[in-house]
Amino acid sequence: MPTIEVRFEHLEAEAEVRVGNSGLPTVLNSIINTLEEAGNALHLLPNRKRTMPILHDVSGIIKPRRMSLLLGPPGSGKTTLLLALAGRLDKDLKVSGKVTYNGHEMEEFVPERTAAYISQHDLHIGEMTVRETLAFSARCQGVGSRFDMLIELARREKAANIKPDVDIDAFMKASAIGGQEANVITDYILKILGLEICADIMVGDELLRGISGGQKKRVTTGEMLVGPARALFMDEISTGLDSSTTFQIVNSLRQSVHILGGTAVISLLQPAPETYNLFDDIILLSDGQVVYQGPREDVLEFFESMGFRCPERKGVADFLQEVTSRKDQGQYWARRDEPYRFVPVKKFATAFQSFHTGRALASELAVPYDKSKSHPAALAATRYGASGKDLLKANIDREILLMKRNSFVYIFRTFQLVLMSLMSMSIFFRTKMHRNSVTSGTIYMGALFFGVLLIMFNGFSELALTVFKLPVFFKQRDLLFYPAWSYTLPSWILKMPVTLIEVGGYVFITYYVIGFDPSAGRFFKQYLLMLAINQMASSLFRFIGGAGRNMIVANVFASFSLLIFMVLGGFVLAREKVKKWWIWGYWISPLMYAQNAISVNEFLGHSWDKILDSTASNQTLGVQVLESRGVFPEAKWYWIGFGALLGFTMLFNALFTLALTFLKPYGSSRPSVSEEDLKEKQANMSGEVSSGDDRVSSGSARRTTGNGTTGNDGRVANSTEERGMVLPFTPLSLTFDDVRYSVDMPQEMKAQGVAQESGPAGAPQRGQWLIQARGTDRPNGRQWCRQDYSDGRVGREEDRWNDIHSPQVTVYESLVFSAWLRLPDDVDSNRRKMFIEEVMELVELKSLRDALVGLPGVNGLSTEQRKRLTIDVELVANPSIIFMDEPTSGLDARAAAIVMRTVRNTVDTGRTVVCTIHQPSIDIFEAFDELFLMKRGGQEIYAGPLGHNSSELIKYFEGIQGVSKIKDGYNPATWMLEVSTISQEQILGVDFSDLYRKSELYQRNKALIKELSQPAPGSSDLYFPTKYSQSFLTQCLACLWKQNLSYWRNPPYNTVRFFFTTIIALIFGTIFWDAGRKVESSRDLFDAMGSMYAAVLFIGIMNCTSVQPVVAVERTVFYRERAAGMYSAFPYAFGQVVIELPYTLAQATLYGIIVYAMISFEWTAAKFFWYLFFMYFTLLYFTYYGMMAVGITPNYHIASIVSAAFYAIWNLFSGFIIPRPRVPIWWRWYCWVCPVAWTLYGLVVSQFGDNETVMEDQTTTVKVFVEDYFGFKHSWLGWVAAVVAAFALLFASLFGFAIMKFNFQNR
Repeated sequence: MPTIEVRFEHLEAEAEVRVGNSGLPTVLNSIINTLEEAGNALHLLPNRKRTMPILHDVSGIIKPRRMSLLLGPPGSGKTTLLLALAGRLDKDLKVSGKVTYNGHEMEEFVPERTAAYISQHDLHIGEMTVRETLAFSARCQGVGSRFDMLIELARREKAANIKPDVDIDAFMKASAIGGQEANVITDYILKILGLEICADIMVGDELLRGISGGQKKRVTTGEMLVGPARALFMDEISTGLDSSTTFQIVNSLRQSVHILGGTAVISLLQPAPETYNLFDDIILLSDGQVVYQGPREDVLEFFESMGFRCPERKGVADFLQEVTSRKDQGQYWARRDEPYRFVPVKKFATAFQSFHTGRALASELAVPYDKSKSHPAALAATRYGASGKDLLKANIDREILLMKRNSFVYIFRTFQLVLMSLMSMSIFFRTKMHRNSVTSGTIYMGALFFGVLLIMFNGFSELALTVFKLPVFFKQRDLLFYPAWSYTLPSWILKMPVTLIEVGGYVFITYYVIGFDPSAGRFFKQYLLMLAINQMASSLFRFIGGAGRNMIVANVFASFSLLIFMVLGGFVLAREKVKKWWIWGYWISPLMYAQNAISVNEFLGHSWDKILDSTASNQTLGVQVLESRGVFPEAKWYWIGFGALLGFTMLFNALFTLALTFLKPYGSSRPSVSEEDLKEKQANMSGEVSSGDDRVSSGSARRTTGNGTTGNDGRVANSTEERGMVLPFTPLSLTFDDVRYSVDMPQEMKAQGVAQESGPAGAPQRGQWLIQARGTDRPNGRQWCRQDYSDGRVGREEDRWNDIHSPQVTVYESLVFSAWLRLPDDVDSNRRKMFIEEVMELVELKSLRDALVGLPGVNGLSTEQRKRLTIDVELVANPSIIFMDEPTSGLDARAAAIVMRTVRNTVDTGRTVVCTIHQPSIDIFEAFDELFLMKRGGQEIYAGPLGHNSSELIKYFEGIQGVSKIKDGYNPATWMLEVSTISQEQILGVDFSDLYRKSELYQRNKALIKELSQPAPGSSDLYFPTKYSQSFLTQCLACLWKQNLSYWRNPPYNTVRFFFTTIIALIFGTIFWDAGRKVESSRDLFDAMGSMYAAVLFIGIMNCTSVQPVVAVERTVFYRERAAGMYSAFPYAFGQVVIELPYTLAQATLYGIIVYAMISFEWTAAKFFWYLFFMYFTLLYFTYYGMMAVGITPNYHIASIVSAAFYAIWNLFSGFIIPRPRVPIWWRWYCWVCPVAWTLYGLVVSQFGDNETVMEDQTTTVKVFVEDYFGFKHSWLGWVAAVVAAFALLFASLFGFAIMKFNFQNR
């Protein structure tokens, strides 16, 4: 069998990071850092980034047929090591040293296909089922060398005259032949990973409910296992899985590694002892150095030689992760005759080299691998696993599937288009459309322009569809599943039929009703042209999505390109008016070709060939209209335009493919680190003991008893004195008796015969309570109990405790905010600050005080730090009882120990803590005082003390006849769940809940409940005079304070907004240079108005789209904080609305000053300030409209669809495409409720409404023309200003109202 031995020698990796505050993403920093990076690239400025070591001189061998477990605390460099071994390291890291496979260096084969790296992030397409996801992966990765191996095997069997087993033979043949018909491998992997129960369920994402987190994790693993890769590097595959599932997966991997000669390195967070024992080798990494690498059996011997012993009731894996940590090391010191001093990682690493395992490793590395032993099939030599044709077919099939699943988007898009078609046809209604002057021709031109814009905008949703699929695409591209072209081609070709229907809807409905030229040829030519426009727009937006790779960036660039194309497309600004320095923009604008072709097709038609006044001109009316708008009046321009649009379509699709081939995924930038962290890292690398170390060691000694060593009373002893706090609190006891809670049960569960609930009873007093439950339902308020036994039949592990916080504030600011709003009024700010400091000390968050919280899984705090922050945010409210739902899920042993220490510290202040915990290790389980255990159906089977080493619990269960005794050193938590399963009940013929109800323990609990239910003499009732602890005003101030910090630290939103406003202002200034000064003809007036129209619409829409994701994130935080009773809905809405005022003012002023000066409108103070006033309130109402759209819809995607529908309508009724007096009477009312129409009214009237100049092409003055043509009266200016301001107020109030009344939480 082909096998792979991976060697790594003297591997070093370091990253460049920003230190301290320069890395915080504030608006100012983002500008400075961008300029600095440009300076560094040109070698003008010195680089201020510092190098942070990640891996430090690591060497080792990973052998085939052996399973290696990679252990180490977060930040120790596990992921970097795995990526280095898999040949997938980021190009930004400085790497030295070498990695070889069977003696071959990385350049000699294709590492991405030889080794599979399984990432800790689960990226999948939500609309595909589990089976489809794995089957697609199998098709792309092919069968590798399996086919050749099978032929060789058959030859040898024949030669040796061996008859193979029929079933095995069938399986091997099926798995060696590719193609989806015989997809045996997929089914096999589904079975191994326990995914058959959800094989046909969608994977799901934030919007689509799908499989659970643990199942997603398994799909990520399965995606690589279905391929033929021989070396597996798996990064934290067990997060969110319970220990039995992890055991199952690791066990099946172990068998395949041992039997088929694979190579595997797996990093796990909290492996249970039984999972740990499945591994052959252990690699222990800490601070980027290898502390131990070798057989599992020798690892404890090595640490004992260093003076550290693993206690008997402690998992070895947990011990290994804690023994190198400063805070936990002291408790394992075994040499009682010597004083303990902290042993740094460097010392361990050096000692390992002289330990016998280390010496053996070094001598083996000294002899190079004999390349001749390498099997020719071991290393992959081809880039892809299947032929280009097969990969294209696989992608086409997947794209068709996704189009079916996303059919709602296409149906909705078509519906929206049909709706807009009906609207535009009833506005440009043929009975109101005359052909008697050039002006009436302009209205037809407006109808054509609107149609082109509508079809163009219709492609806009391609942007979102593209960006959302990109993370999955980049993952699969980097794993060499398929080349970029095989992904981009189907997404273009398969959308064509949709285009036929969408465009057909528009053209067939409007063409004859609007009264375009009745010839059938021209009708079909318009249809053909619209198809080309739609294809061009879709490919443009796909390209922008692929190049932008991030929703906010792509949105801005898309609106930006639309703006340039539209302004230079020949309708807003006629060709002769385009300045010579912008004429190139006119020639490269696809909209110009579209507008020219569609206008020529219409105006050279039979209806327009009459000559109005032969004395003035002998040109036909159609040619006159074309020339008045600067369109080339020749028939060939139809085909030139059509050809150009096809050319653009090809170009944008080619660019999209290139972008996806060469660009990296967006923004995996390194976070900033604090000065102390960097120093500590460097000290650990060099082995220095930092100055604060004596303090640390005495601290650990004091804590020694805190986590594991047991005192005489048999409970986990702790610092005996209870910790005092600055703020006093009243200890409370809580009792509940005969509580019933039920939900409607799904049919599947009824079929399994789940028992109905009966009421549990209990009385948590002071101390720590653990609730273990199995398959019970939980009420929505205080979370009592959690399913703890994934026997697969319940089918869903509920989502974990969500650690939701505002991403752009620091840890300290989060706590200040919580304490400010939740502590009572009588606590002054000094005591509050002292209290926050104390609580931070308690939860060990001091070192992270200035760290940004960030978005989970994207940036900012790690999972474990986030958990502690969540606990801390609640603790600063000074509660008496704290309920924690799974505070340790998703953490490694060391992080779980820190969180549990936090919980223990909290209990030592005299508070009551009630936790639910998924699969606790022995020491976590025994840190609790009491246990409340429930079985499926919500019936309690044990409620009482745990006792020393769980003795009380064990005594209770072993006292039941037939229950098997617990083995020595076995985890009591696991044992108690195993002996109390429903199947055990059936074997023993007992009902554990009945037994509990008859026990003496139950009687004792009942008596205690009765006693505690009576108020103690002299105690007062719980009474709170107000619902919130702070006044309404303080809530408003606090919310504003937090929003202010969030906005200042949100450069993707604010810097991009200012940057683009400046660029757009400069572009408009240069395009419409001097257009405001001389208004001598109606064309001049239209051009000046065009500048206003385009600016209002585009900058407005940009504000609207970019504010939506920001508000959507903050709203989820608001739901959590409102539920916690921090503030009511209004103060949050107040903060969100008010913080926009200064930013929008700065934006409007920036734009106003640049544009006003360059277009040179009349320089009087009144006119300038009117211009600013209208721009300011317009940008405000657009921003608030975006917020309101988020407020009234469940999520940001629906909000963007809803708001987009109105952009087109506002555009149509703005008064620029068709003036209000020309709108049919049945639509005129809408002109009065369209905000953009009021803005244009204000801007035009304030600039030109009092202009008495007589126009060249009209007999009247500008003032009269504005009144007659547009219906804008100068005397109305004050009213118009009031209405525009009122729109901003209206949308802001509606946002506030929506936040108060609607709750879209998925609970």
